[in-house]
Amino acid sequence: MLFNSLAFLVFLPWVFILYWFGAYKNLKLQNLLVLISSYVFYGWWDWRFLGLIALSTLVDYTLGLTIHATSDTSVKKRWLWLSIAVNLGILGFFKYFNFFIESWVDLLSLLGYQLSSTWTLEIILPVGISFYTFQTMSYTIDVYRGKLSPTRDFISFASFVAFFPQLVAGPIERATNLLPQMLTKRTFSYQQGMEGMRLILWGMFKKVVIADNLAYSVDMIFSTYEELHGGILLLGAIYFSIQIYCDFSGYSDIAIGVSKLFGFELMSNFKFPYFSRNVAEFWRRWHISLSTWFRDYLYIPLGGSRGSQGKALRNIFIIFIVSGFWHGANWTFIMWGLIHALMYIPLFLGKRNRTYLSSVAGEGRWFPSLQELYQMGSTYLFVLIGWVFFRSETLGDAFRYLKAIPTTFQIPLMYKTGIVYVLGLLLMEWFMRKDERNPLMIQPQLVRWGIYLLLTYLILTNMDNRQTFIYFQF
Repeated sequence: MLFNSLAFLVFLPWVFILYWFGAYKNLKLQNLLVLISSYVFYGWWDWRFLGLIALSTLVDYTLGLTIHATSDTSVKKRWLWLSIAVNLGILGFFKYFNFFIESWVDLLSLLGYQLSSTWTLEIILPVGISFYTFQTMSYTIDVYRGKLSPTRDFISFASFVAFFPQLVAGPIERATNLLPQMLTKRTFSYQQGMEGMRLILWGMFKKVVIADNLAYSVDMIFSTYEELHGGILLLGAIYFSIQIYCDFSGYSDIAIGVSKLFGFELMSNFKFPYFSRNVAEFWRRWHISLSTWFRDYLYIPLGGSRGSQGKALRNIFIIFIVSGFWHGANWTFIMWGLIHALMYIPLFLGKRNRTYLSSVAGEGRWFPSLQELYQMGSTYLFVLIGWVFFRSETLGDAFRYLKAIPTTFQIPLMYKTGIVYVLGLLLMEWFMRKDERNPLMIQPQLVRWGIYLLLTYLILTNMDNRQTFIYFQF
């Protein structure tokens, strides 16, 4: 079920009414309703894949209790590895089976052995499998580490795994944050509800009005790039950078907003990343739930920046390449991760990777300084190069696309219309950049409500251009 669909516009009010009026006094009934609603929401695409969520839920619920009940550390570790093996096994089969088979055939062909890739299967990728797999793994890992006591409430745990607002495209919630909220009585808050509605409105605007309109130009440019001028290709890369940001952050805003309507607080997933002054800051502001997941559950266990500089560099390469591979079974995603690793390492070696931990560009000022403009511009340029690989079908396409940019810069009018969306978004976000969780808090109130009505009108008049969310494929 899509957030930007008529089905969801009918689904959400009914769940809200039943949740707050039908099951208000009974926490278990509320959680049961959340679970049923989540399975309906996910099964709307393909009910057959509900079995995968149920299997992952049952495995980690059982292993969480088993790990906690075991005093022997080596036995605990074996049960933990079983949980990881089951979850990554499911993810690996559905997402990466064909990739490995095809890569193996290609490698053998380079060595002179010609084989057909008859072992590849027509495997349908379950929507959001990378998201809920990582979410449920955080539970058993945190139980193993002693950061969380396992729950015996199966309904609440299953609701945590399948929580419909963020089930298919995040944020990837930690068990330590979301599960305790599942086990605690919720009360409706008008302020929390209004915050949620603003986030939903802003997220829908970014997705429906900006991302979906830019999608047509992006698709056309990337599919016919060999026939187009360099200026159009540069514009296509810029449009894609805004499209993927508005598409993905728009989903996160809606997910966080919908969760607020039901009394839940999810973590922030985006903090205006295109205003970053270096790539380290970019990754503290882009897809935060994934980058912090890899930091806490992969980078730090590998040793992080402790030990020798060589090991630290190794860990940085691993974390970025795995992050790229998480996004999809294609060498273009691995190259995207490698590019970011190569951008990050000079900052790490120069001990500048932890600058800008809390400040924002233009702190206390209307406009950024010339230095900040240069920093943001150069960071965005390198990120833009990475996006070309992310969007391209093959590595060859990406290299040819980039090679063709420094040519004739003729841009037909039909491709220029998207500039309005780009500049409009950047302008609005610049003035909201201090607080991503409270967008559209504009004074005076009369102006704010006028903006609410304008955005609602733009969303409704652009619903016919509806596109699926990009990150559903991951």
